[in-house]
Amino acid sequence: MTEPLTQSPAQPATDPEAPAPARAPARRERARTALRRVPGRLRSLPPWSALAAGVLAGGLLGAGYGLAATPQYTATSYVVAVPSDQSDPASALGFAQAYGRVATQLAVLGDAQMWAHVPVAALERSVRTATSPDAPMVSVTATSADPEEAADMANAVARALTKHADAAADDTHVELRQFARATEPAESSSPSAAVTGLVGASAGGLLGGLALLVRPRRSGRGPGRTPAAVPGPASAADGRGQL
Repeated sequence: MTEPLTQSPAQPATDPEAPAPARAPARRERARTALRRVPGRLRSLPPWSALAAGVLAGGLLGAGYGLAATPQYTATSYVVAVPSDQSDPASALGFAQAYGRVATQLAVLGDAQMWAHVPVAALERSVRTATSPDAPMVSVTATSADPEEAADMANAVARALTKHADAAADDTHVELRQFARATEPAESSSPSAAVTGLVGASAGGLLGGLALLVRPRRSGRGPGRTPAAVPGPASAADGRGQL
């Protein structure tokens, strides 16, 4: 005879990798506890930690900016004002100051763009002029990420300025002549990563020092401690009773 086989009811399948229901709340509670401990840990740091952190962060940011920034090249061309027989050196000096101010105007830059092969907006953004109070000379400086383009822009603006001065030479009795052409720069004029890193470290140290000054001072009492009671002065009656 064969005995009937009995089957036990099927047990629900369990996934050993499934997280327990109480595991997620426990993690959240540990995260909250860690966040509550952060202010206390920050207060326990030494006072100079803000200064050191500022110097380190500023140096890293400054060096990173110096490495990521595109290097810039600067080229300078010079023109000199020459008086005619009907003028004097003082007039040449005055007209040199005037030409230095009009060198970046649209009328001059519009002619310079034909020789520089760049738009007028690029010349307005990249070209600067300077004059000397002692010499009738105008310097035209151009800055660009391409060293050859920087030299071309400086020479183009100087050439256009000379053309405009020659057109009015009969009235001003002063001519502009090119004194020195701009050459292609061999090195960039933008600061290196070391320089920007030092500047950033200085700025970070300054901010860290300010944070150190405004940081609230620690109290001498620890948590949970009560100040010791100071006995008051004894009265005269108590003193006589003890005698």
